[in-house]
Amino acid sequence: MPKFDTSSSHGFVRIACVTPKVHLANPQANLAEHVQLAKRADAAGADLVVFPELSLTGYSLDDLLTQSTVLDAARRALMDLMAKTASLRSAIVAGLPLRVGDAVYNTAAVVQGGLCLGLVPKIFLPNYREYYEKRYFASGHGLSATIKLGDVGVAVSPDLIFAADGFEAFTFGVEICEDVWSPDTPSTKLALGGATMIVNLSASPVVVGKSRARKALCAAASERLMCAYAYSAAGPGESTTDLAWDGQSLIYELGGLLAESERFTSDTLTLADVDADRIVQDRLRNGTFADARRFQGAKEMTRISFDYRPHDLTDFHRHVPRFPYVPADKHRLDEDCYEAFNIQVHGLMQRLESTGTQHVVIGISGGLDSTHALIVACKAFDRLGIPRENIHGYTMPGFGTTLGSKTDALKLMKALGISGEMLDIRPAAKRMLMDIGHPYGEGKPVYDINFENVQAGLRTDFLFRLAGEKKGFVVGTGDLSELALGWSTYGVGDHMSHYNVNCGAPKTLIQHLIRWAATKEFDARTGRILKSVLEREISPELVPVGADGALQKTEDKVGPYELQDFTLYYITRFGLKPSKVAYLAYQAWKDKDAGEWPQDYPDHKKRSYTLAEIKHWMEVFLWRFFTTSQFKRSAVPNGPKLISGGALSPRGDWRAPSDATAKIWLDELRANVPDQV
Repeated sequence: MPKFDTSSSHGFVRIACVTPKVHLANPQANLAEHVQLAKRADAAGADLVVFPELSLTGYSLDDLLTQSTVLDAARRALMDLMAKTASLRSAIVAGLPLRVGDAVYNTAAVVQGGLCLGLVPKIFLPNYREYYEKRYFASGHGLSATIKLGDVGVAVSPDLIFAADGFEAFTFGVEICEDVWSPDTPSTKLALGGATMIVNLSASPVVVGKSRARKALCAAASERLMCAYAYSAAGPGESTTDLAWDGQSLIYELGGLLAESERFTSDTLTLADVDADRIVQDRLRNGTFADARRFQGAKEMTRISFDYRPHDLTDFHRHVPRFPYVPADKHRLDEDCYEAFNIQVHGLMQRLESTGTQHVVIGISGGLDSTHALIVACKAFDRLGIPRENIHGYTMPGFGTTLGSKTDALKLMKALGISGEMLDIRPAAKRMLMDIGHPYGEGKPVYDINFENVQAGLRTDFLFRLAGEKKGFVVGTGDLSELALGWSTYGVGDHMSHYNVNCGAPKTLIQHLIRWAATKEFDARTGRILKSVLEREISPELVPVGADGALQKTEDKVGPYELQDFTLYYITRFGLKPSKVAYLAYQAWKDKDAGEWPQDYPDHKKRSYTLAEIKHWMEVFLWRFFTTSQFKRSAVPNGPKLISGGALSPRGDWRAPSDATAKIWLDELRANVPDQV
């Protein structure tokens, strides 16, 4: 079995952006800084170490950059760097001015295993405001040369891609500072040519607001090019004759910030574990990326292989959110809830307008999903100017309905001003059970799946018939998590309706949508009832409460929704292997005190999970998702998509055969995930 608890076993590449103390025009002093930082990075498990622009000499040398003494010393420092880091695993990218033929180029040298693998020249040379680079350097555009370093010929070209032997996803290209500010960045061609990571050596001086601009550029580049983007800027030691330097380091992946340095410091390492496999998976699933490569006639790149030896450290330099559908940041959560709620409201408004319908019917249980569907319906009716009395809510107590949920359902309907009624389904359910020969019809306490489904089916049957009476349609309540786990009876219950406002909302998000709406969209009285709903245990309430007072709990059957939503996200959004999802889940959930919780998450629900628990509930997820539930998803009603890559409608993000099996996913999980580490 591969080693489970190292990031290198799961397709991650550890990048280190470093900020050395600069010694102007003193390559040997800079070399010493490089060697000690490279050794620190290598000991920390870095696979790729990125230094700033012209790091072996300093950037702010001005005319000294064309002095033969400086150029010769820089070349010697490069040779020494190769020799002094030969025993390290890391690939190292450092900057220096280099004479090639009759010109001087601003270059990045890629060094590993005692060799210089290649030299990448800067293409775009700023020559405005404080910049005078064309005074010293030639552009590397179109350059294709070979120089001798010792007895070895080394390629000098902007069209180099460096590829790790034995790790297909670990490929990187290099650009330098101004290159990323160009409308036509070298990184575009590098990414289309196969680089999953772009590193940028920069000596960009800092002014107020510059750090925000850099972050915006790096984030956009990593998202647009579907890659990781590592940016390392020069820091203290550069000349402050007229400028200042902050040593900002940034590492982005697919638009998201993984790590950033403390600015205005030196002798620092900024580490991040980049998910190279995820980048490859995302590109495979995005036809636009392949089309761009084909349409633009991506230039053939020169691939240079290098030795890759994975580290065996068990630390992890990457924040894994426990709730991928729910941001921990208060302001982003507020923004996401605003968008999701309004998508649902406007989806229902459009369906009402397009059908000319003035009435809807909805079943209100007092639970999360029906509560949320009801408040969405209320806002849709308000915005269309239709009276809320045209929303016909029915709470339909069955054999397991508790007083608390029934009371909340009745209070909520009254507070919202809809037409609310109670319809007891127990007589009809008992009659049906008796007619089909079920033991409960003869008074025997047999609470099997058919006992439950008769109640769910009758509720749906009543709702559809009531919709016919009211000349309206049924608003569905089933959520995305239930669709994934098949936690619904086919054709009835949470599965079927005329239009389902909740089908794009995972269970973990719905709780926050209700909390958000309670304070943003409704009065204080309604808000108190909504918060009461949030405090109740998630239950279908189809089985009577036991003699010991035990309530039927959904999560006892399908698993904790917080874990199952985590798995749902990574399986459907990125197509990751179950063992990798388990590794990420373990990193997120192994310690309840080690990370952020979403705003207002209840303290009594803050928990952690062992690897054995994660593995067990993932087996449940995989079996339910791949084997038992697709035929239900193939027949779901219309409803709005809320989350990128997160719809399970066969008309949206997820298409799969109803007759598939979960075997290969279960086999992969069991073969590669131990019960403990």
